[in-house]
Amino acid sequence: MELLTGSLRNYPWGSRTMLADLCGKPSPASTAEAELWYGAHPGGPSLIDDRPLDQIIAKDPEGQLGPRVRAKFGDKLPYLVKLLAAAEPLSIQAHPSLEQAREGFARENEVGIPLHDGNRNYKDDNHKPELIVALTEFRALAGFRPLAQTKELFAALNCSALDRYLTMIDPAHEDASLRALFTTWITIPRAARTTLIDAVAQSCAPLRDRDDWIGDMARCFLQLTEQYPDDVGSLAALLLNHVVLQPGEAIHLRAGQLHAYLHGLGVEVMASSDNVLRGGLTSKYVDVPELVRVLDFTALAHPMVDTESTDGEVAYPVTVDDFIVSSHDLSEHDLVVDSDGPAIVLCTAGEARCDHRTLTPGAAVWVPASDGAHTFTGQPGTQVFYARV
Repeated sequence: MELLTGSLRNYPWGSRTMLADLCGKPSPASTAEAELWYGAHPGGPSLIDDRPLDQIIAKDPEGQLGPRVRAKFGDKLPYLVKLLAAAEPLSIQAHPSLEQAREGFARENEVGIPLHDGNRNYKDDNHKPELIVALTEFRALAGFRPLAQTKELFAALNCSALDRYLTMIDPAHEDASLRALFTTWITIPRAARTTLIDAVAQSCAPLRDRDDWIGDMARCFLQLTEQYPDDVGSLAALLLNHVVLQPGEAIHLRAGQLHAYLHGLGVEVMASSDNVLRGGLTSKYVDVPELVRVLDFTALAHPMVDTESTDGEVAYPVTVDDFIVSSHDLSEHDLVVDSDGPAIVLCTAGEARCDHRTLTPGAAVWVPASDGAHTFTGQPGTQVFYARV
């Protein structure tokens, strides 16, 4: 077991206080701190002493990953753990399936798009399913809302500019309706888009004080239009679930599910990939045809994860084999890490102790497959997250 030094990512949407406060560092930080990466992603591998984790794995894949993981995923760590701190909205985006990623990566290689070109969609040949667990109140847009609720929202807005689009909404044919409406909005001419956004914003204003999901959505739309004027992403947001997570609650996003993280601090675990198809709320490249091609237009009625809790452990079921995640309250129950694959243990509260090491919030350890069992203990209020394959 070795101490990991996370790789800090400074993106404009990050927070100057969230990560600094969690990790006990000077706050506010001098620049926006968006993510701390714990893993072996080549774009920002963690360090053990001064050695990048991806290089450590490359020199001893059998000992670090174990035969089971190597047989399924090759000689790369299949997951990445992050602390994510959003002070402003991230782009509206979706991620491809494994098959789509392999095809897209090969296609862009064949036509000669440089790997780090800003107009490249596929940086690797992997999918990017992800799980976000809230550490603070965490707001997000997650998956297409069932159309019956969207009709309810449109009725509450009572916006004449939306009337022409009501004919596209048929709850009996959700997938086709959502595809038609989203595709229309994301390709709408700029002048018409501006007129529509302004009209919807005027209709949202009287609803912003409502204490229900429609009020939440109205406030969200107005915030997005203020931060990203005339951006098509605000129209896309009208079709998505607006989710407010409390600490410990989570969202699991699968391939093709449109989403955007809006505000808050959380632990994110994902397949190790950098494939993102964007749809708005960004100055980065937006490839509309490719985004529509990978989107899953199935409505997501229940975006939050149904957790499983026992003896201080909260398990977060996911639909992929790349990772398993659980959080552990070490106040009364120890955590025993004993896996035939690689594990990362991240402390998010209190002090966790193991093998004469003390982990404080923001500290993480790497447990290679060749290690034996390790027992983590803690005082009241100590929380760790345990990620493995």
